[in-house]
Amino acid sequence: VQMQVETAREEGAELVVLLSHNGFDVDRKLASRVQGIDVILTGHTHDALPEVVTVGGTLLVASGSHGKFLSRLDLDVRDGAVRGYRYKLMPVFSDVVTPDAEMAALVREIRAPHKTELERVLGKTESLLYRRGNFNGTFDDLICQALLQEREAEIALSPGFRWGATLLPGQDITVEDVHNVTSITYPAAYRTEMTGAFLKTVLEDVADNLFNPDPYYQQGGDMVRVGGLGYTIDPAAAAGERISDMTFLATGEPIEAGRTYMVAGWASVNEGTEGPPIWDVVAAYLQRQGTVNLAPNASVKVAGL
Repeated sequence: VQMQVETAREEGAELVVLLSHNGFDVDRKLASRVQGIDVILTGHTHDALPEVVTVGGTLLVASGSHGKFLSRLDLDVRDGAVRGYRYKLMPVFSDVVTPDAEMAALVREIRAPHKTELERVLGKTESLLYRRGNFNGTFDDLICQALLQEREAEIALSPGFRWGATLLPGQDITVEDVHNVTSITYPAAYRTEMTGAFLKTVLEDVADNLFNPDPYYQQGGDMVRVGGLGYTIDPAAAAGERISDMTFLATGEPIEAGRTYMVAGWASVNEGTEGPPIWDVVAAYLQRQGTVNLAPNASVKVAGL
């Protein structure tokens, strides 16, 4: 990156802007190590910062996600340097912003062949269904319940994705709502055996991606979601020592390192992963349940804070 910045400057660039999908913490460290970047427009971790964060001579802008905010950054650039700036993070309210007529028409045209299926009602929620949360979210709890039942598993794993829309209590759950939280290109809902020791390795590995003190080792996202499994996590502990008190919720007994458990999950990048698409699994579960009402999830405990 340093070489590219220097090349741009040598070719006459008065302003160097880096559009990044590294994540805010990674870009903050990068800004401290690479000289000559004026602005970093950072993404990936979905942070919405009301003010510019300055690292040395670099301005970091983070504008959230899902079109919720629009950032405006006005720069005073003179003699190859930023002399001043004004910044505003503006919330976008879809009910008060008039849609662009041409774009709205295009969306309707593309959506038309799929409209009936997307709006098909699968069930109803009496709970707030949301995704974001460092360690769990109710939409992910629902997905884990679907995996446990439909894939006949003892433990479920669901990735800590940060995208997806929220549903309010009393709303219908449609096919589109399910796709909004599951649509990826590697959707197979696998069913496989894992030992208790391997399950701990999985949890420790994801935890290190999130809580490693070196931002360059942080991969973004939230903690892997679990069903049928409880544990305690200490984010400040050393790598490999963050996870403890793993519990098999079906019996209340500790997870045994040498025992094999039937595990269902999805979004595996392993070659040859087989299973039905996760959206079909969730849809089948919702159709069986009709109405869902999720109890508060207290299976993950945070220590060391």
